[in-house]
Amino acid sequence: MPTTVGALLRAATAELSAASPTARLDAELLLAHVLAWPRARLLAEREQRPTGEQTAAFAALLARRAAGEPIAYLTGHKEFYGLALEVTPDTLVPRPETELLVDLALEAARELDERRRAKDGGRAGQAEASPSADSPPSLIIADIGTGTGAIAIALASHLPKSIVYATDLSAAALAAARRNVERYELDRRVRLLHGDLLAPLPEPVDLLVSNPPYTILAEVEPNVRAHEPWLALDGGPDGAAIYRRLLAIAPAYLRPGGAVLLEIGAWQGALVADLLRAALPEATVSVHQDLSGRDRVVRASKK
Repeated sequence: MPTTVGALLRAATAELSAASPTARLDAELLLAHVLAWPRARLLAEREQRPTGEQTAAFAALLARRAAGEPIAYLTGHKEFYGLALEVTPDTLVPRPETELLVDLALEAARELDERRRAKDGGRAGQAEASPSADSPPSLIIADIGTGTGAIAIALASHLPKSIVYATDLSAAALAAARRNVERYELDRRVRLLHGDLLAPLPEPVDLLVSNPPYTILAEVEPNVRAHEPWLALDGGPDGAAIYRRLLAIAPAYLRPGGAVLLEIGAWQGALVADLLRAALPEATVSVHQDLSGRDRVVRASKK
């Protein structure tokens, strides 16, 4: 027998309380998804009665969530940097802490543009203020291991004169990224490339940005390990295997005055900073903390 929205949410919250620290939020997100409602409508229409089919679909999603499956895989989407992105089990779920990487990349882009304007007497700034379809990009960016395309799309959205090369070893992840890129009509400026790390890049770049696999797989939270793609998680025995491979070849792909920005695990700040200093001895290296006060991004800017 169908029941009300309010009753379904109360029962679902109780059901998920042992499996999730955000049981009420999870229940609301899943029910809103099933009903195709905004979450706010759930509170406004608590006495509405979903159909039997909707109630059954909600129950099936609750069972999957109780087993630890991420909400983003159940609803098929996740918000990142104000963008609604398609998420599939072939992609890592975008995390809010990765938004710091985008913030710092945008800051690096502004600084690089200011240096170029100062060098050419302001002509770069004038070109940026009046872009044309035929003018060259002001910035060339690479997002390595793009997954859903979250970082690439966020940067391209905020840097309208940029070209972003987004690479990934997973063809399935690139298929999801392509749908996200097309949704935001960025397919002319976000260029998806299949291959390992920097190998697919057709030219050097101004900004090299990456949220690579950096976890020690045996230490990953069990639900994450059970559901998210290992290819996007496994950083090798000490979590730094991909950084070493990436930074061994990065100098050859970085244009003069460029910058490298890497997301890291909370324990990896000093390690990755040292790898960057070794790879780019002329660069200024800095470690940046997220809102929780944990090391999250290492940046190297060439002088």
